Amino acid sequence: MKRLHWFVIKSFLGPFFLTFFICIFILLMQFLWKYIDDLVGKGLDWHIIAEFLTYASCALVPMAFPLAMLLASIMTFGNLGENYELVAMKASGISLIRVMSPLIFIAVFLTGIAFFFSNNILPQTNLKFGALLYSVKTQKPEMIIKEGIFTNDIDGYSIKVEKKSRTSNMLHNLMIYDHTKNRGNIKVTVADSGTMVIAESKKYMTLTLYKGENYEETTPNERGRDKRYPFRRDHFSKEIINVPLKGFDFNRQDDNIYKNHYRMMNLKQLKHREDSLYVDYLARIRRFVISMKYNSELVRTIVNETQPDSLKKILSFTPDKIVNIDSLLKSKDKMNRNEIVQEAISEARSNSQTINQEEGQLNLRKKDLNKHTIERHKKFSWSFACLIFFFIGAPLGAIIRKGGLGMPVVVSILMFITYYIVSIMGEKFAREDVWHMFSGMWFSSFIFLGLGIFLTYKAATDSALMNIETYQLLFKKLFSFDFLKKKKAHHEDSSVNQ
Repeated sequence: MKRLHWFVIKSFLGPFFLTFFICIFILLMQFLWKYIDDLVGKGLDWHIIAEFLTYASCALVPMAFPLAMLLASIMTFGNLGENYELVAMKASGISLIRVMSPLIFIAVFLTGIAFFFSNNILPQTNLKFGALLYSVKTQKPEMIIKEGIFTNDIDGYSIKVEKKSRTSNMLHNLMIYDHTKNRGNIKVTVADSGTMVIAESKKYMTLTLYKGENYEETTPNERGRDKRYPFRRDHFSKEIINVPLKGFDFNRQDDNIYKNHYRMMNLKQLKHREDSLYVDYLARIRRFVISMKYNSELVRTIVNETQPDSLKKILSFTPDKIVNIDSLLKSKDKMNRNEIVQEAISEARSNSQTINQEEGQLNLRKKDLNKHTIERHKKFSWSFACLIFFFIGAPLGAIIRKGGLGMPVVVSILMFITYYIVSIMGEKFAREDVWHMFSGMWFSSFIFLGLGIFLTYKAATDSALMNIETYQLLFKKLFSFDFLKKKKAHHEDSSVNQ
């Protein structure tokens, strides 16, 4: 059995590592498509880009683990079934569960690694990634000259180029407005051609212009009634302008700025932060309810309630007696009745205004609290998904009996997309307080765990659930039955006509 177990383990580990890095690569391409605008034209060094991609890859590991587990398990048992090795094992009296047993331990071990990564490594990489992403976004881009439009990326200058050479770095028909003195368009330079070179230090840029003119308006001179506006024009065959650059050097942000974000916390930090937010949220609810204007006995009940668990506990107030408002108003004269109604309307408007002011703040506090709770559940649910997808992939591969990267990839992608959609739906319901937090975050896990148990049972009992030949035979029987039925009816009609 040890030799058989080693054979199954070796058959699994190769596809797992292969599909894991393939999943990371595919998810990373989708990530780059999302952030491509923040990276292009920044003049970033290669080591900054490599660091950025490394942090991004680490952030994708919790999602790549379950997908790689699903793909590898389907491929492994699909290959065993396609090569009739699984049939030989069953013929020798070895059940499917016993064949799966060494991989079950590996799946549990990989689930633990996924949880350890999500709880200890992922918060640190998210912290580094968040700080680096902000640094990249705030990095002033290198000036990208476009033909026919003014470029204002350099402080104090506005540059327009009519044509750019496709074979060299030569620019043609340049127009440069100098705004360094903040006096408007008083200095303009036009040139027939020129070059533009940014220094390696990115501290300055050298403009070399050929065959052009400088136009400049100087300070007006006042002499008596006359006011003159001097104008200066210079011709040049070659001119060199050194333009200082500001904000082109890469400034890395401090990581501690983002350490209080919920994605940058482990379980202990999330729990501590969640408790603090919950206490603050309850205190705000208590102050909000006390600020409302209603029955004085209810106000005393709320004030005496020190740590309410919910609004239901606060508002579980039983009055001493129930007053019939209609009969009470009829017993009053018209003046007192109008005063009571006007006072009630005034208090209702005051309560409505208080509700409108506090409702938005309370919703924001509750959503912030829910984000921390969701992140805490995610560390468990996405890790547990590795084990769930193994119990889906292994029996599914044994049923399909197709290895390689054909059918397993199609089935795995469809299965993973379905799981992702269901998990997003449950997360949304939990975030909006439509469902309980535990139910929403584990909704997809419960559904796919049941599916895994069902598929394992079907595979262990040699079910032809996903055997194409079974469905082909079923359709043949149905069509042959319909054909015989129609033929019989046609024969009976022919007999009656005769």
